[in-house]
Amino acid sequence: MRGWWQEIVGLVLPVACAGCGRLRTELCEECAAGVAAGPRRVRPAPEPAGLPVVHAAAPYENAVRAMLLAHKERGALGLAGVLGGALAAAVRAGAGYPGERGPLLLVPVPSTRRATAGRGHDPVRRIAAAAAAELRRGGTSARVLAVLGQRRAVADQAGLGARERQVNLAGALVVADGGRRLLGGGRVVLVDDLLTTGASLAEAARAVREVAEVGAGPAAARASSDTSAGTGGADDAGEGAPDGLRAAVVAASPSAFEINRN
Repeated sequence: MRGWWQEIVGLVLPVACAGCGRLRTELCEECAAGVAAGPRRVRPAPEPAGLPVVHAAAPYENAVRAMLLAHKERGALGLAGVLGGALAAAVRAGAGYPGERGPLLLVPVPSTRRATAGRGHDPVRRIAAAAAAELRRGGTSARVLAVLGQRRAVADQAGLGARERQVNLAGALVVADGGRRLLGGGRVVLVDDLLTTGASLAEAARAVREVAEVGAGPAAARASSDTSAGTGGADDAGEGAPDGLRAAVVAASPSAFEINRN
């Protein structure tokens, strides 16, 4: 019955795949599969100081780019589920050592109040909620902690280069009152929909590190020891992030994927 109903609705109110534009389906099977093609470690160049280890589900191009824009800017809220599933896969890929304890705490990078008001929703927080639900369905304890906020206005990032974005965001984020206690209750994973220069995630990491010890425990100590001893590379021990802080995004610029293959 559901299939017949979708066919009827498609005839009266034609819809198109958010990824490729194929008619009479909100999202085709090929585009749904492409957004979770295989999470990998990604690194922008230049890499901003303090950027945690980041994993992305897919390159930001073609159908994936179209889907993220449709969800963020055109209110295609039905895409939150598949985008959240892709984010969950990226979180699993970079969540740390299997022996680490505690639930996964997904901390979304916040949008500006103006952007949220203009869109009518917070896309990253919505995707994070879908990712946490997907992780729980897979047996992993996870929840969203929206503890980051902006303490000063920032300029629109569109059109800014890597250095300009870092300057624009420096010191802009803060952990809300009470956030320190909440962040101590598990393994923190910063989440966003997209990584381009890494400036947003680096600033989010700074704000979290300022108030909380993240990734504390035997696994974090092991990561630090492996890095200092030279036994772990950037892809395993978490080079540059011995505190255990991780990050995950739905998509990253294709160059960040290419750099990490070298």
